Amino acid sequence: MIALMLSGVVIAHSQTKETNKVKNIVLVHGGFVDGSGWQSVYDILKKKGYNVTVVQNPTITLADDVAVTKRVIDAQDGPVILVGHSYGGVVISSAGEDPKVVGLVYICAFAADTGDSVLSLLKNAPADAPAPPILPPQDGFLLMDRQKFAGAFAGDVKPEVADFMANSQVPWGLAAASEGATAAAWKTKPSWYLLTTADRMIAPELQHFMSKRAGSKVTEIKGSHAIYVSHPDAVASIIEQAANGAVTDKQ
Repeated sequence: MIALMLSGVVIAHSQTKETNKVKNIVLVHGGFVDGSGWQSVYDILKKKGYNVTVVQNPTITLADDVAVTKRVIDAQDGPVILVGHSYGGVVISSAGEDPKVVGLVYICAFAADTGDSVLSLLKNAPADAPAPPILPPQDGFLLMDRQKFAGAFAGDVKPEVADFMANSQVPWGLAAASEGATAAAWKTKPSWYLLTTADRMIAPELQHFMSKRAGSKVTEIKGSHAIYVSHPDAVASIIEQAANGAVTDKQ
C-alpha cells in the first residue's frame, strides 16, 4: 500500500512538471534581415507542439525593438523562452527582464551586459577577425555590401537563398546598433548559447567571451552567421533544450 502511494506521488509530480514545461517560444531576428528567416525553425518547433511567435522588430532603434518584443511577450499565455539572433541578443538581454521570460537563447548573438551595444561589443573582437562588409551609414541606416553578403553572413546557405537575403536586406538603424542594452537579463535567468565557429560577422572568440560571461550553456557548431537558415534543426534543438531546462515547477 505504501509503495503504491509513493508511486502515485511520483507520477503526480512528473505530471505536474510536464504540465509546467515551457511551451511559448518568442523568436527575435537581428539586423539586415526580418523575421521570415525563422520559418524553418518555426516549422520544426510548431510540429513539436510549441506555441511559436516571431517578432517583426523594425531595427530602427533599440528602444522600439525592446518595446515591440515586450508586447509579444505580454501576449503569451504563460512562461516564455526568448530567443535572439545576432543584434536580437541585445534586444532579448533588455526585454528578457519581463517576468514571463524564464530562459534566454542566444543564436550567435550579442549577449549584452547593461550598457553594451553591438558597436561597443565588436571592439572586443580579435584584431585579425574578419570585418563585416558593412557600408558607411546613409541617412542614419546601415546596409551590407551585396556582393560580399553571402561570404560574410550566409556562407553555408544555398547560393540562391543567400543572394535573396543580400538583395532583400532591411536597412539597420545606426541608432539600434549603437544604443546600449537597458538590462542584462542573463544575470538572473538561465541562458543557452549556440556558438558558430565559422562565423564571419561575430568572431567566434567574441561569442565565447560573451557566452562565458553570461554563464550560458554553450553548444558549438561549425556554421555561418545565418545558422538559423542553414541548420534549423540545430537551432530548434537548443531552443528545445532551453524549454526543457527552464521548467517552471510550482510545487
